[in-house]
Amino acid sequence: MKKIAVILSGCGVYDGSEIHEAVLTLLAIDQCGASYRCFAPNINQHHVINHLTGVVSEDETRNVLVESARIARGDVEDISEFYIDEWDALIVPGGFGAAKNLSDFAINGSECQVNEHVLNMCQAFAQAGKPAGYMCIAPAMLPLIYPKGVKGTIGHNAGTAESIVDMGMQHIETNVESVVIDKDNKVVSTPAYMLATSISEAATGITRLVKTVIAMS
Repeated sequence: MKKIAVILSGCGVYDGSEIHEAVLTLLAIDQCGASYRCFAPNINQHHVINHLTGVVSEDETRNVLVESARIARGDVEDISEFYIDEWDALIVPGGFGAAKNLSDFAINGSECQVNEHVLNMCQAFAQAGKPAGYMCIAPAMLPLIYPKGVKGTIGHNAGTAESIVDMGMQHIETNVESVVIDKDNKVVSTPAYMLATSISEAATGITRLVKTVIAMS
């Protein structure tokens, strides 16, 4: 049975993992006959957003690992305790947490950095030649993980794509149902909720990404 590591970034589209993307990822992995384990960094979120009003909660702090446990039903590990030899592939769902907690792309754009532990884990898969899938805004981290020219997609948002291209990624426009495959680097990406207008639209591309990553492993 293939074992897939999944990196979460909190719980909630505006300040953590996009919940639909995360759950659809776990479902697709299970339906493919593989197993998964969720990981998250043990750090505070960049900020907390009230998902009902969209307003930042100024006096509230939340921990990324603790919040990720909501999605993982408590079964989540501190990313610092990850060991590459135990896993066949990696998948990173999106949500603003990928651009605020796993990295600071939402704040610093093309001058962004990836959290040290997240970077170590992602680079471990790259260096071991093991496949990985990134969805939604998570592909913004690819130029900091893989060699210059790595192929990926966030759909066709021109402004976001321009920043990622400035970082060294070869951006390929695609639609919500499709995936972009970088065969040399064994990286698969899909736009998910960068383009999706419904959960079923998001599910099509996410399921395709998961199947492709598992097939490559």
